[in-house]
Amino acid sequence: MPKLTVENVGEFEVPQGKRLVLALEDAGVDQLHACGGNARCTTCRVEFVAGEPDRMTEAEKQVLAARGLSGVRLSCQIPCDHDMTVRAISRFAGSGRKDVGPRPDAAIQPPPVWTAK
Repeated sequence: MPKLTVENVGEFEVPQGKRLVLALEDAGVDQLHACGGNARCTTCRVEFVAGEPDRMTEAEKQVLAARGLSGVRLSCQIPCDHDMTVRAISRFAGSGRKDVGPRPDAAIQPPPVWTAK
């Protein structure tokens, strides 16, 4: 099983292929995902400290470009398929939101089309 290290939170074993957004939530991280993990809102942003995947979904690439974001990734679009260390930067605490958003599906949505990052 891949190892997920969340800076200032801890280290967790994660089932192979589990979505990063769900791994964070299930580890007790108050990770935002306002759109339900559908690559629309960008509230599930993380910064990679180590182990950043070398590919991304077309949906992630498009929404990050449209918002002019760089240096961050969308946790809803990343499968945990290797060891990684992240900094959870989009947290519920202090966000002013009423909740983190609806729990994302187990499968990446929209269905992924992979591209180089």
